Amino acid sequence: MTFVLRQASLADIPGMHRVRLAVRENALRSTVITEASYVQPMMETGRGWVVEDDGEIVAFAVGNAQTGNIWALFVDPEHEGKGYGRCLHDTMIAYLFACGLARLELSTASDTRAHQFYVQAGWQLTRIDTDGEAFFAIENPL
Repeated sequence: MTFVLRQASLADIPGMHRVRLAVRENALRSTVITEASYVQPMMETGRGWVVEDDGEIVAFAVGNAQTGNIWALFVDPEHEGKGYGRCLHDTMIAYLFACGLARLELSTASDTRAHQFYVQAGWQLTRIDTDGEAFFAIENPL
């Protein structure tokens, strides 16, 4: 088994969206996010990365280099527990901090594995809204 972490391209969007639709936690509840939704945060205001396992996209992340918002970090459920999420996370965070951002932010459903993932990665819980959305922030250590 071979895995590759690389910067995402427009051609990767169908595979990224397939992963996004496959997740069990933080599942899309509407059709608001489409393949077209990836272009702006990935190509215009930020950057995306994918993990390929045997040539198939199995995980991806997208971060906004202007605002510091983490737009997405998802791993196909069939490929969880292999370290792909952490690899994407660390690569994305290093890139965004290298862009000069002082603080990064994200949100995810509370009381999920994603919630725990971010706590373990050093993110600080800033609030939980009435819908159960957990908001996190992390400061640039430099």
